[in-house]
Amino acid sequence: MPSFPRAARDAVRDTTLRANLRHATHTIRDKRAVAVAELDDWAALREAGRQIKDHTLRHLDRYLEQLEASVTAAGGTVHWAVDAEEANRIVADLVKATGETEVVKVKSMATQEIGLNEALADEGIHAYETDLAELIVQLGKDRPSHILVPAIHRNRDEIRDIFAREMSAWGRPAPEDLTDAPAALAEAARLHLREKFLRAKVGVSGANFMVAETGTLVVLESEGNGRMCLTLPETLISVVGIEKIVPTWRDLEVFLQTLPRSSTAERMNPYTSMWTGITDEDGPRSFHLVLIDNGRTDTLADEVGRQALRCIRCSACLNICPVYERAGGHAYGSVYPGPIGAILSPQLRGTGSEIDASLPYASSLCGACYDVCPVAIDIPEVLVHLRERVVEGGPVTRGGTKTVIRPARGHAAERAAMRAARWASTHPGVLRAGQRLASRTRRLHPRTLPGPGKAWTATRDLPPMPPEPFRDWWQRTNGGKDGLR
Repeated sequence: MPSFPRAARDAVRDTTLRANLRHATHTIRDKRAVAVAELDDWAALREAGRQIKDHTLRHLDRYLEQLEASVTAAGGTVHWAVDAEEANRIVADLVKATGETEVVKVKSMATQEIGLNEALADEGIHAYETDLAELIVQLGKDRPSHILVPAIHRNRDEIRDIFAREMSAWGRPAPEDLTDAPAALAEAARLHLREKFLRAKVGVSGANFMVAETGTLVVLESEGNGRMCLTLPETLISVVGIEKIVPTWRDLEVFLQTLPRSSTAERMNPYTSMWTGITDEDGPRSFHLVLIDNGRTDTLADEVGRQALRCIRCSACLNICPVYERAGGHAYGSVYPGPIGAILSPQLRGTGSEIDASLPYASSLCGACYDVCPVAIDIPEVLVHLRERVVEGGPVTRGGTKTVIRPARGHAAERAAMRAARWASTHPGVLRAGQRLASRTRRLHPRTLPGPGKAWTATRDLPPMPPEPFRDWWQRTNGGKDGLR
């Protein structure tokens, strides 16, 4: 993937994409505001969610061991995967052991993160997405662009064309008289997927939460496809990041209030499915839980960046972000787009690539993402923290080992400017002289910056220089008092 600025350049010129994004994000966030306002104790719930997540992350080792014991006692099997390659191998081996060549999937960010569908395809196993938006993306040979609504960049006309063109190659074809009416599109998807639900012997899922004390996994969804994937197949394989754990059922209650309101703007999800191991003659006959690290313990080692692991994938930060609204999700080069992707992906993958080194800059630092986050992740703080890492390099943890990374390429001018600013700020006489010189020469200042600064002023005006520095004004007016007489 190219850097975020290069990837976003084409997106912001796509008027159809921008119209789709603006309509969808404004609709969702307006509904969310109404749903959140219904709760007088929203601030308390938000703080409770933050504290539960922070406590769990501080004691993650203990709760993961408790989860493993609980799942095993309930008849399930737990597998540990250090990275994407190991997780994909485990899942592929489990599917091949059943003799099946098809699986049905309920929407899962973790499986997208590790590229499970592609890995299964390499093993001759076809994975069918059953979430409506994921189905649209899969049929359209596309990539998700939103955490909650992966096909948010598509409108109804485009979806109708995709269904009419592609469904027949994947299973039951779309009706010949298919229109772009939402009910007609949903019915076409329902009929297409029904045969796959009834035929599949293996289901693959993620999980929104895992309860350590009982070994219970929880999936929240709005369409019923998750319920079908979780109950009809004979074998269920759940692939979940290790940070999705909560200690107790009492802790889960907090998130069952905050997640639906922050994501779909509903008081509760239409379908909340919970399962604990296996039960005779009810649901799958075998259950496997694949716990993936894939950079999460490295992120946990960063005292500032670790708060990204609180994320409950509600997508509220995407819907409020002015940058995401204009650039869309594909420009982020990750399954995690928007503000949360800008801080999570560079930590899970490192900042060595061009795209990951640019993601911390994909923000205006307006702070709206922090205001709407139901677990109070201070995304602007982490963005600034990661920008420092990109520019300065320094100590990080990668692969469980402490190491020192070099500064990313292309930031020499920024690094020099920040060091000069730091030096000037620690020398008051130099700072005062520079401010006076800048004020007295303000009529000679250009409207745009030269060199590396040219890109910044291509879309912004330089702020006008005041006629005198603030310190001089303060001394001349006796702290503003003389100006009031």
